[in-house]
This record gives sequence, C-alpha cells and structure tokens, in this order.
Amino acid sequence: MDKNAQDLHRSLLENNKSWSAQMREENPELFTELAKHQNPFFLWIGCSDSRVPPNQITGTMPGDMFIHRNIANMVVHTDMNLLSVVDYGVNALGIDHIIICGHYGCGGVKAAMGDEFNGYAANWVRNIRDVIRLHEQELNAIANEEERFDRLVELNVAEQVYDLSRTSLLREAWNAGRKIKVHGWVYGLHNGLIKDLGVTRDQYELEQGSVSVG
Repeated sequence: MDKNAQDLHRSLLENNKSWSAQMREENPELFTELAKHQNPFFLWIGCSDSRVPPNQITGTMPGDMFIHRNIANMVVHTDMNLLSVVDYGVNALGIDHIIICGHYGCGGVKAAMGDEFNGYAANWVRNIRDVIRLHEQELNAIANEEERFDRLVELNVAEQVYDLSRTSLLREAWNAGRKIKVHGWVYGLHNGLIKDLGVTRDQYELEQGSVSVG
C-alpha cells in the first residue's frame, strides 16, 4: 500500500467492499446474525501497535472478540475506558476468558527502558517504568539488551494480568462464583506466533508484591 497516494484512504473503502462480498459469499447469514446481537467468547486487551491485529493473528471472526487496545497493553486502575470495557465484557456480555496480549518489539516498553521524555506518552510509559523498578534485579542481570527488552515485555504482561486480577470488578465476579480466567500472552512479530506465559489467574489472591514468569 502506497502511503504517498493522495487518495490512500479510498483504498480502504474498496477493500471493505471486497471483504464484505467475500464474507457474505462464505457465510450468507453472518452479517444478519451480527446485526442482531454480539456474543463474544473473549475479551482482548492488547497493544495499539498496527502490526498486532487481534482477529487476524488468532484466526477469529467478527463477533468472537470484545477488544480494547492501548499503548503497551496496560491495565491502569484509573483508566475508566479500560474499566468500562472490562465491566461491560464481564457483566453485560458474560465473557469468562480475558486475554492480555503484549508483543515483542513493543515501542511503549522500549521507551520505558530509555531516558525520561516529555509529552502525554511519557505519563503512560511511567507505568511501565514501575514494572522495571519491581523487577530491577532480574532485568539488570540480563547483559544482552535485546534479551532484556524481550524479558521486560513478558514481565509487563504478567504485571498487567496481576493488576487486572486486583480490580474490584474481577474480585466481585469471582466472589459471585464466576469462572473467569485472565491469561497473559506475548505475540512474536518475527514469526507470527503467540506465546502463553503461563501466568493465568482465575481467582482473587491475597499475595502482595511483584509477579514471576517462568
């Protein structure tokens, strides 16, 4: 796709027509059913990075995922946008599987590894710097910068899974007997594969401090 083309945006409309026709040919009732209701199986909290499109990398269809994205797939307890999505997904849509998916090569995580900077993004990245502080000893022991970067991506996802498990929304749902699971995944830009970090949480726990990732 040529980004210098004056009417670049029009190609999206043409692509949409082709996509719609293909989808209707493969499943004539798809859009009729989607227009009636949504009944997604998963709530996806992912990074805004354009290279990590949730439906494409998981092979899911429209209607399968309720999606929230922000820089570096963060769970910030003062983010009413995120909390509203989780509330609606859990309490209105009845979703029992929440996936927090980061990705190797994440620009937000990389920025947190560098010097402080200005702008709105700096305030958001501040949350990732706290992850670095919590795991400073482990990260400092990794001599190779790229390996340290990859490890921070994983630790950041694990901490977001932990943070989501501490919200009142999930605590109340678990207390009510819901079988909700919060999974932590990382997507590889270099191979298109998703890694399950094995940090799934399915109940409220009283432990304090940082998390560990195998």
